Amino acid sequence: MRLEKQVAVVTGAGQGIGRAIALTLAREGAIVVVNDVVPERADKVAAEIKSQGGQALAVAADVAKAAEVSRLVARTLADYKKIDILVNNAGIVKLKRLLEMTEADWDSHMDNNIKSQFLCSQAVLEHMIKRKRGKIINIASLAAHIGAPGMSAYGASKGGVVQFTKALAVEFGKYNIMVNAISPGFTLTELVRQAGRDRPDYLDGMDRIPLRRAAQPEDIANAVLFLASAESDYITGQVIIVDGGLMAIHPRMVKPTD
Repeated sequence: MRLEKQVAVVTGAGQGIGRAIALTLAREGAIVVVNDVVPERADKVAAEIKSQGGQALAVAADVAKAAEVSRLVARTLADYKKIDILVNNAGIVKLKRLLEMTEADWDSHMDNNIKSQFLCSQAVLEHMIKRKRGKIINIASLAAHIGAPGMSAYGASKGGVVQFTKALAVEFGKYNIMVNAISPGFTLTELVRQAGRDRPDYLDGMDRIPLRRAAQPEDIANAVLFLASAESDYITGQVIIVDGGLMAIHPRMVKPTD
């Protein structure tokens, strides 16, 4: 197994991409700390991992709050004595055009999408520095690289994730800590389906994807697995875009092929 006996903390792991990441890492032998703000969701995923023969611990915490992040990390270290992998996956998306957006809407995106990554990374890095090893994988978004109406707050927060990732990679590389990001494209999660219900035009770009399908959460999880494994030990400060080829299309093209 590629991650045997490694301890991985996955935030926002109670559903969607986070759930797929937790299950995938567990199948490769990792002990997974399943974090979610909703206790029932974390418990359900942890139970699913255990039912498949894996090891998991559910820890409910709001990772946008420093005290709860400290509790999450302290519980992990108390139970397992180490943290090898941190996957900063927790986040939100609410589609609103700028003139309709409230200050609370903006702050919610910044708190959940990038402040949470700052707090979790800061909390685990002191431990990783002492061990002189670690992997941090931040979940960004295609919205970090392109603009779209109604996504100014979300795109800004995820663009911040990309730059945050690069800065950490440079700052902590000397400690053998690798920090990378993944930018998922259209991925069929409940969050995306809800965004599509709120704004039907949000899903319009799917017919332009060269691979002719949206991503499944497992497609993103497999990229996380690669970055978590020893196979990526000379990769840091990078952003892997997992979008089925969408970013490769010339902007003037309506569809990838006739």
